[in-house]
Amino acid sequence: MSGTLVMLHGMSGTSEKMIPLANQLVPNDWEVYCPQATISHPNLGGYAWWIKEEDDINYDNYVLQAYDSLTKLIEELPEGPLIVGGFSQGGAMASMMMERNIQDRILGLVLIGTMSINTLGLEAAMSNIWQRPVVWMHGERDKIIPISVAEKHIKVFEKGGWKVIKLRHQKGHMVDISQLDKLKTSIQSIVSQ
Repeated sequence: MSGTLVMLHGMSGTSEKMIPLANQLVPNDWEVYCPQATISHPNLGGYAWWIKEEDDINYDNYVLQAYDSLTKLIEELPEGPLIVGGFSQGGAMASMMMERNIQDRILGLVLIGTMSINTLGLEAAMSNIWQRPVVWMHGERDKIIPISVAEKHIKVFEKGGWKVIKLRHQKGHMVDISQLDKLKTSIQSIVSQ
């Protein structure tokens, strides 16, 4: 079986920076797709899927626009199965793809250093679709997304009966390179099921 591994960068990231990681994780005979967000980050450089300003009453609309545009990009990929994942803000985007009409193509998720931004929507979507594996990585010392917040996100999947492969590390808001082989093996196991 072949398909596409979709990996989404985090806030202030770029497609170019995500591609090397995705190339190390992609299952055999699968393609890699790393789209780039369109909002240029004004302070940090790079790009964001959305930016929340203080007291921004349009925040929900910006997030919805980001999901709509990402869904359209993914829909344009060649037919076939998908594994959708991402880091930080990209991971939040990845998990929310389960609410979209591409959900039947998604074999599993890869969520790294992330959190849920719409728990109720995710729970509702999960109640209507078949269970899939989730590969989850998070750092105990993450100060941007504390581990307690990340655990609430992953409990949504566990509560729904989804198989969760957990890769914890003692570092901060990052991909733990020392667990790269475990991460790749876990992603490969999604394809092998």
